Amino acid sequence: MIRYALICELGHDFEGWFGASADFDDQAGRGLLRCPVCESSSVRKQIMAPAVAGVRTDGSHGGSRALFLEAMKRVRRHVEANFDYVGDRFAEEARRIHQGKGEERGIYGEASSEEVRELVSEGVPVAPLPPETPKKSEMN
Repeated sequence: MIRYALICELGHDFEGWFGASADFDDQAGRGLLRCPVCESSSVRKQIMAPAVAGVRTDGSHGGSRALFLEAMKRVRRHVEANFDYVGDRFAEEARRIHQGKGEERGIYGEASSEEVRELVSEGVPVAPLPPETPKKSEMN
C-alpha cells in the first residue's frame, strides 16, 4: 500500500491509500477521487517525506489496516449514538446552528456536494462521516 498526502482545489488536506503508484493516476484520470470535505474532484498529490518502514522480527505488518477500520467504525458508532440525525435537512440545520439560530448540538445527515461546498465557503465546520465498515467479503 502507498499513502499519498492529497489536496483539493479548495486547499483541503487529506490522505489516500493506493495499492500501487499507478492506481492514483488511474483513479484521478477517471474522476474517481473526491475531497472528503467538499467532494471536489480536482485532487492532486502533495509533496511529502517518504515513510521508512522498519523490519519487524515477527514477520507481521502491525495490523494498521485493521486498526484504521476499527477506528472508523468507532467514530461512526459514536456519531450515530450521540448526535441527532437530521436527514436531508443537514445543510439547513448546520447553517442554523453555526449562525446561533439553532440549538448547539452535534448533528449528522445527508448533503449534496454543492451544499457541502457552500457550507465550507461560509465557514460552517463540517466533516464527512466515515462510511460503514465493509464486510470482509467486500474487502480485497
